[in-house]
Amino acid sequence: MNAYDLDLGKNPANFAALSPLGFIERAASVYPERIAVIHGRLRQNWRDTYARCRRLASALAARGIGVGDTVAVMLPNIPAMYEAHFGVPMAGGVLNALNTRLDAESIAFMLDHGEAKAVITDREFSVTMKKALALSKQKPFVVDVDDPEYTGSGERIGEVDYEAFIAGGDPGYAWQPPSDEWNAIALNYTSGTTGNPKGVVYHHRGAYLNAVCNMLTWAMPHHSVYLWTLPMFHCNGWTFPWTMALNSGTNVCLRKVEAKPVFDLIREHKVTHYCGAPIVQSTLINADPKLRAGINHKVQAMVAAAAPPASMIEGMDAMGWDVTHVYGLTEVYGPAAVCAKHEEWASLDVGKRAELNARQGVRYLLEDGLTVLDPETMKPVPADGETMGEIMFRGNIAMKGYLKNKKATEESFAGGWFHSGDLGVMHPDGYVKIKDRSKDIIISGGENISSIEVEDALYRHPAVLAAAVVAKPDPKWGETPCAFVELKPDAKVTEQEVIEHCRKHLAAFKCPRSVVFGPVPKTSTGKIQKFILRTQVKSKSAIDT
Repeated sequence: MNAYDLDLGKNPANFAALSPLGFIERAASVYPERIAVIHGRLRQNWRDTYARCRRLASALAARGIGVGDTVAVMLPNIPAMYEAHFGVPMAGGVLNALNTRLDAESIAFMLDHGEAKAVITDREFSVTMKKALALSKQKPFVVDVDDPEYTGSGERIGEVDYEAFIAGGDPGYAWQPPSDEWNAIALNYTSGTTGNPKGVVYHHRGAYLNAVCNMLTWAMPHHSVYLWTLPMFHCNGWTFPWTMALNSGTNVCLRKVEAKPVFDLIREHKVTHYCGAPIVQSTLINADPKLRAGINHKVQAMVAAAAPPASMIEGMDAMGWDVTHVYGLTEVYGPAAVCAKHEEWASLDVGKRAELNARQGVRYLLEDGLTVLDPETMKPVPADGETMGEIMFRGNIAMKGYLKNKKATEESFAGGWFHSGDLGVMHPDGYVKIKDRSKDIIISGGENISSIEVEDALYRHPAVLAAAVVAKPDPKWGETPCAFVELKPDAKVTEQEVIEHCRKHLAAFKCPRSVVFGPVPKTSTGKIQKFILRTQVKSKSAIDT
């Protein structure tokens, strides 16, 4: 027996389950008067925010919510959404933050699959939620949030108003950390582009570690001012609700992302950090430069997507804002990899610097592993920047698994790694680069074409606002690239001009054979919905033949 194991067991003095809930208790204790939340005219400090979270936990507990019970929330980025990230798990519950852009049928499925016992919903979404609740087999009690910043006409559909509900709770509620850090803290549903979405379960340990990772990876100073452009329903805001309590910083809430209010809030509150998909950055880059007037401080932007185009990184650089590129999936709590920068990159020209920064990078500090493996042999691919394999993760910031879906869970963790489904390469310096989703690769005449590589070329055209490339059936080549292009306002360009532009940046066989102009469909988090475009291409091809 190992001598160090004798009489050296765990006890309350030397071991505590990791949970992000302790972050807010510390913020309220150490910095009670510092502003925690800004929303319109509201200024709420950490002492009061903590008390409101405890009131919510107390009120939920009084309604029978306990360990493992699901509380669904249909809320924009407002104070109640922030408070739910602490109040729900303080009662022992599991927070299910619903995507506010989904239809009633999808929401009803999630309420049933997650067995929601309570629902907290903003009036803006009353039409969708009323229908979803009617379709659902669950009969949760419903709490309405009547946000003073909401100017619409949505009705109240619940039993009680949120403010009245938490007013009945105890501000000194004696919540307890989880008995086991492996306990579930949140339930998030994947996009569900085919069939029903899968329920991704997060544990307290992973939420704690990824929240810490965010602060360390971004080198966030204490008391940072964070603007909520990223939906908190998306991977629990990449765990930033908990990060900001750890940071004892300020959360600036925002119901809807538009260029003017974003710039106004950055200017007024001296916002230091914000996160978002490339579409958010593009919105800001392409906005009237006059809207940025008066913003003279450095702003840190964190961007995540399959591969942000180099043109976006160049645009942010031109604005004088610093971009950190992260990568991940719902199953790894949002970002679990970062394109860690090197000092010597600063001396490179903007094009080369953007090329390096567009890679997905290396593992997060507290993630155990990030690699590119052959999914059949589970062996690493050569680090040559050319040989493709599947990007895989493992470690403490991987999900518990998929709720009620043992088969999918086992498949996703086969071989001791989480299979991302993203195809990528390993560069000689150890940095990972996505080439495509496995379902998005285009095979033309036996040659693999990365749709992301073609999209990157398209984004370099000054008229292009958004672009997506999918495979189009071809009788000769099997498949060829078809580009869907959304132009900037008042921009004009022909199909042939777009194709000629691509030929300047790509091998001829990689260039689009056809270009479709018009709005490109996107999810609420800014991701382009390629499955819609693939359906359109296949339907048109069937008609043409």
